[in-house]
Amino acid sequence: MSYLFKYIVPLLSLLSFYSAEAQPGGILSGTVTDGRSEPVAGATVNILNTNYAVSADNKGTFRIPAIRPGAYTLVISAAGYATVNKAITIEGHKDVLLAISLAASNAQLDAVVVTAQKKQELLQQVPISITAITSRQVKDYRLWNSKDITAIVPGLFSSDPGDNRNATGIRGIATTSYNPAVATYIDGVNQFSLDTYISQLLDVERVEVLRGPQGTLYGRNAMGGVINIITKQPTNTTSGFAELSVGNYGQQRYAAGFRTPLIKDKLFLGAAGVYDGRNGYYTNQFTNSSYDKQHSFTGNYYLKYLPVKAWDLTLNVKHNDNRNHGAFPLVAGDAFSNPFVLDQNAVTEMIDNTVNASMSVNYKGPSFNFSSQTAYQQNYRYYTQPIDGDFSSLDAVTVNNNYGGDWNKVKTWTQEFKFTSPANAAGPFTWTAGSYLFYNNSPVKQATHYGKDAAAVGSPDIDFSTINTTKSKNKGLAFYGQGTYALSKKWEITAGIRYDYEHQEENVLGELQQDGQPSFVTTPDTSGKTSFHSFSPKVALNYTVSKTEMLYGVYSRGFRTGGLTQLSSDPSQPPLYAYRPEYSNNFEVGLKSSFFGNLLQLNLAAFYSTIRNAQVPTLILPDAITVTKNAGKLTSKGLEAELAATPVRGLELNYSFGYTHALFDDLKLSQNGGAVDLKGKHQVFTPDVTSMLAAQYSYSLGSLTSSGQATSGGLFHQRIKLVARGEWRFLGNTWFDLANTIKQSSYSLFNVSAGARMGNFGLTFWDRNLTNKKYIAYAYDFGAVHLGNPNTYGVTLDVGF
Repeated sequence: MSYLFKYIVPLLSLLSFYSAEAQPGGILSGTVTDGRSEPVAGATVNILNTNYAVSADNKGTFRIPAIRPGAYTLVISAAGYATVNKAITIEGHKDVLLAISLAASNAQLDAVVVTAQKKQELLQQVPISITAITSRQVKDYRLWNSKDITAIVPGLFSSDPGDNRNATGIRGIATTSYNPAVATYIDGVNQFSLDTYISQLLDVERVEVLRGPQGTLYGRNAMGGVINIITKQPTNTTSGFAELSVGNYGQQRYAAGFRTPLIKDKLFLGAAGVYDGRNGYYTNQFTNSSYDKQHSFTGNYYLKYLPVKAWDLTLNVKHNDNRNHGAFPLVAGDAFSNPFVLDQNAVTEMIDNTVNASMSVNYKGPSFNFSSQTAYQQNYRYYTQPIDGDFSSLDAVTVNNNYGGDWNKVKTWTQEFKFTSPANAAGPFTWTAGSYLFYNNSPVKQATHYGKDAAAVGSPDIDFSTINTTKSKNKGLAFYGQGTYALSKKWEITAGIRYDYEHQEENVLGELQQDGQPSFVTTPDTSGKTSFHSFSPKVALNYTVSKTEMLYGVYSRGFRTGGLTQLSSDPSQPPLYAYRPEYSNNFEVGLKSSFFGNLLQLNLAAFYSTIRNAQVPTLILPDAITVTKNAGKLTSKGLEAELAATPVRGLELNYSFGYTHALFDDLKLSQNGGAVDLKGKHQVFTPDVTSMLAAQYSYSLGSLTSSGQATSGGLFHQRIKLVARGEWRFLGNTWFDLANTIKQSSYSLFNVSAGARMGNFGLTFWDRNLTNKKYIAYAYDFGAVHLGNPNTYGVTLDVGF
């Protein structure tokens, strides 16, 4: 860090000073008012893809000096109001004066900004399928975990077996191993694998979900799409929040955070944290106690420095410390006859600690924008005592991975450099280019112990352990570029390509240990390696029908990385078997439109995807190791629709619909010494229909004076707003094994909430899964089932400033 401030910052200052001197500009000023012409104090005025951002004063006025000449997009936002955008042009030294009026947030839809193409753009102007969930919607939907966006995003399904490792699929491209099929980015950092990502949602600005392959800009493991989570950044305005939630099952969630300038226009600090805990949903008959009790603490900390106007440096640290007293609440067989009851003799606590740290350097200049992001991720997960491996009261199988800090600790380093055309770029061509590098180290040591009842699971012996050690290291690099050319005022074409290279090395060692005896080697220390590369092209054509309507067509390609299989106890699954990357090719057409002054938005898309070299996982028990092979071809096609409307003041409607038809064209698996043909079977973890309808109505009672009398408004009066909300989530038929023998038929879930807000304070009563519907949320191909959450209810008190 001392090197950074000693050498880098002076250099950046010199470059920025030269740029500013060479490019003097005009002044943008104006006022921000509401529908009654009252000033909106604290409204944020931001010029996209620049560091120009100010807050309106108490009179609603703002001023941004020395803006370089060019065309820009201005975005204006304020709490309680709908975000709006405005196109502006700065010509030489000419000043621009604006009068901006904001409508209430329940009277008009937001203009949403996304960074899906690695630069700031308006959602309705990006020619790809994107769902954007704003910070207000995150709160309205009560999204506490990233898996909660299931069905809010068309065609998206996300769940976990109880260990908080979300397996997510989009459009029939599903996550079935520790290499996800949907890439997750948090504040620009690729969450490298299911081990290293943080699923808790905290102080979120927005969640962007890109549907379909995004290999050109995002690379490995973005073959189904990308989930892009952006948290709130510190600014010149001091702000903060606190939230307290309590509910049944001992639910407790406490969150708080603040953002403030330490030195105005120079140094900013932000911090947020959340404690989330509950008792178990499941009861363990063996111990007659709650099984899956858990609690966690998540933190997010920022330090941002602007040495000069064109440059900013941000240090960010995130962490999640999770304690789970029943990581796999699974029932083998019928899980519905006696729901949320299991019988496991081996009880343990899972320690799961994740740290993500990053340093980003950004430059926004007259000729190009540049960013560098260096990140480190670490996850350490183990069981304090051996965990039950047979999911029963038998002393048959337990799994132990508590071998100290040198094992089962995943470490990943990533580096991305990115260049884009400047915000005020003149001419018809805009571009993005960059490179990405990574190094990953994953040492795994795990023992499977066979107890006195091991014969019940087919073991020829009892009271012994098999110990498997796998040391895996992989590294890679990528180069990418994408450009958009305006053929005319209405037609644009986008083309891009990415090259990824990856190299993986693995060492395996197998041992056997009789209880009370030293271990001996069964599989000598053996190593293997593999390399592979991938090209990910993209071509898109879009036509602007009008200022509020756009048609587009896209071809894109994505891939899920290949690798080497681990060592297991199954002799039919040899270790160090290289499996190739899995590829998806996607064709889609879509329409984006808005009507009636942005009171109604309707987005439609149709897609056709083919998946080749499909990676088919086999879960090896009782080791709990997944062995992957390329064994199939898949075709997925479907339709998607998203609608948002404010038909009358106070009423907000949001609806999303996805239909996915995903079948294997070819799938042959080895089983019991023979071959099984599963051609025509449905893809796993893929509901054929996803649907989400949310309706919210808010009504203002006017204002209250300090004596409690109602008035029509005035200074220092606090308006009381009543809010009622209902949600209907529908999921179609879903299969959980490749043979399609484990099926969850279509079902509905209902959520309701009601509350009141006065000024900065809010009180909300909520009820989720209102009818207490029992359904399979996750299942393994050997028949163990995890049920979705039962009916939960509670109350949330929040305050913001």
